[in-house]
Amino acid sequence: MSLNGTVHQSGQHIVALPATTIAAAVAAVGTTAITRLSGAKYLVAQAKFLYGAGGTNVNVYVQTSLDQGVTWVDIMNFLFTTAAATKISAVVATTALAAVIAPSDGALTSNTILSGLLGERFRIKWVTTGTYSGATSLQVDLIVKG
Repeated sequence: MSLNGTVHQSGQHIVALPATTIAAAVAAVGTTAITRLSGAKYLVAQAKFLYGAGGTNVNVYVQTSLDQGVTWVDIMNFLFTTAAATKISAVVATTALAAVIAPSDGALTSNTILSGLLGERFRIKWVTTGTYSGATSLQVDLIVKG
């Protein structure tokens, strides 16, 4: 597996979203796609939210694409409010989807996953409401196994 052209070992740590300060409300921000990860069978994500002050909530979506980034599909959601927290979630490609799904982009239910769907690229998308201040930040790390 590789990350945008650089060779990576199965199980290697990838910083999908470096520590990013959150201030004004954000409608929807997506990171640059992490590509060339076809064959991924397991994806674990850790989202770290450091709370400063203010704000209402932060929705973090881990997304995958099956069509080279044209359509993004939510596979994990982390919801944070006004307290520091670290949350971990994982999905596997070997689990069958329970039914046919319609791709959702920024709409997966809070703190849930959609297992059984791993494309060849991933990204992080986040949406915030309210104005955060202080040292409020968000970081997302991934481990992808083939």
